[in-house]
Parts: sequence; structure tokens; C-alpha cells
Amino acid sequence: MAADESWQIVLVDLPGVQRPRDSLTKRMQRRVEHELADADAVRTEVEMLWQFHTRRLHPRTPPEHLTDRVAFSQRPPLRVVQCCACGLVYRNPRERAHELVGAYEGEAPADDVLASLFETQLGSYRAQARRLYDVLGRGGAGIEVGSYVGGFLAAARELRLDVEGLDVNETASVFARRKGFRVTIGDLESWNEKRSFDAVAIWNCFDQLPDPRRAVIIARGLLRPGGVLAIRVPNGGFYAALRQRLSGTTAPVATAILAHNNLLGFPYRHGFTMGALTRLLETLGFEIVSTYGDTLVPIADRWTRRWAAVEERAVKGVLKAVAKVGGAQRAPWFEMYAVKAADANGVTGVHGGIG
Repeated sequence: MAADESWQIVLVDLPGVQRPRDSLTKRMQRRVEHELADADAVRTEVEMLWQFHTRRLHPRTPPEHLTDRVAFSQRPPLRVVQCCACGLVYRNPRERAHELVGAYEGEAPADDVLASLFETQLGSYRAQARRLYDVLGRGGAGIEVGSYVGGFLAAARELRLDVEGLDVNETASVFARRKGFRVTIGDLESWNEKRSFDAVAIWNCFDQLPDPRRAVIIARGLLRPGGVLAIRVPNGGFYAALRQRLSGTTAPVATAILAHNNLLGFPYRHGFTMGALTRLLETLGFEIVSTYGDTLVPIADRWTRRWAAVEERAVKGVLKAVAKVGGAQRAPWFEMYAVKAADANGVTGVHGGIG
């Protein structure tokens, strides 16, 4: 395996083998993945993203309010590829797990930034809480992995869902605690409480986890029989298809769609397709009961020009309408709801590139 202190190159082969990338394995690499964007193409996308938001933000926008709009926890990928078998999009090479977790743990956003995120995204979280409640068919106890500022915890409380949070970022967790929510600082690997839940929700970080497969296994162990696992991810297939239209006459529309959904520059570790995520969950003992096509939560705030905020709502409104008619696979983001199956036989043989 080629590597330095902060990244590693892996060759993904099915089912579950990671091979070194060297001169003897390049032909094999091409059989299991194809390149979507090299370093130059990614750099171009990042520059397009900056230009896009520079026009839409007020000149005096504080740097801290650029977070998760043009500045992200992870560095831009050096290369983005797609699995030839299931369509999973991922960065290769990719950061080591400890580098990834450290990037999130070390963030310390100001209170006004966290408060803005909480208020801006609460409406979207209310819709997600309602969908989860409908799948459960009742109230119940749950845990949200990656709870951050507590927007979903607030929305769940309104529906009498007893949901607590789990997040690696201390600053965001303390902010959520001040709002009266139960939040543990840590991750699924470090969770050692002997309790079970009716629901586990991973809305904000499944695509960034060092090992999504391991996370699903742990989540299943936390669920009671018939419990629900809810996952929300960026649609890798959507990104792969639309980035091909970033030149020519379709470029302005493609750029706006990808930028308003935080897909331009691919600031994620994994971009699941519905097929890839379905395969992962079903192999690990879940039954898919519902999917929902969506867009990124709103990002416009008081620093966004008024016309740009209207543009964002319009673009996302059209995309939601398309997904409603054409299915979740046509949305830039999607949610998948899966019930813990009674029998978990055959929990091996999952895509080797995940984790």
C-alpha cells in the first residue's frame, strides 16, 4: 500500500480486498474503478466553487461563515474515482482515518456560526424527523451519530422522539448541550454504554466515516429488533453524471446544481449510489423499507445576497420535484431507511472500498 503520513492509495477489489497500487496492479485497478476527476480537474471544480459563491455572498462575509460552503473540513481530493461494479464514488488516494477524525475534532466554530446553522437547517430537520417518525410508526428512543449543533435533536423532540446525540466535535456538542440536549462527545467506536434504541440516525457524516461498514455493524448492535437505521448521503451517481456537463452550454446550470448541493469539488470521502448503499445494508442484516430523494439542507444565511437565496430555493425546489417524479436516484442527496432484520446471516462480502 503506497502511503505517507496523511494519505494512502488503495486498490479496491470485490468483495472486501484492498490491494496495493503499484506498477503491477494498475491494469487490475482499471478493472474495478474508473477515474472521474484527476487533481487538475478537482482543482478546477474548487476554483469554480469559489467563483460561484463569491458572486453570491456579500463582500464583507466573515471567513468563518464560508465553512461548509467553500471551505470544508477535509482537503480537496487528489483524485476521484467510481467503482465499476456498484457506482460508489470515492477519493483514491484518501486520508488516513486518524487524519480524518482529527480534522473534525479540531474545529472550533464561533457561537454565532453554530447558531446560524441551527436556525437555517431546523426546517429541513423537521422534515427528516417526520419521515423517521412515519417509518417507526410511533415514538421511541434514538441516537443521532454526528449530531453537531443539535438541529435534528430539536426537531425530534417536537415529535416526542427521545433522541440523544453523539459527535466527535466538542465545540458543537457543548453548544447543543446548552440547548438542553443530551450529547456524548465521541464516535460509534468509542460508545460503550449497554443500551439499545428504536432508531439510529446518521444524517450528516456517513459519507465521511473512515469505515462505514463498521459503523453499520455497530449501529445494528445498538438497535432493538425491528429498529430503524436512517442514513442520509450525497448521491455519488448524481455527481458522476452531472460533472460531465461542467463544460459547454450546460455548464452554468450544472455548476449551480452541484454548488448549491455541496457536490462541486467532491468534499466527501464516499459518494454512495442507491445500489451501493442498498447492498451494504442488506448484506449486514437490514431490510430497506423506504428511500427519499432530497437536496442539501439550506445554506443561505444573512451573508447571502437576496437574489442568491431565491436562486438556491428555486434550484432545490426543482430538484425535489424531479426526485419526487423520477425517484430518489435522480436527487443530489438521498435518505435510506432500513429495518433491522430478524436474521443477520451473511454479513460478509461488502464492498472493499468502504473502509
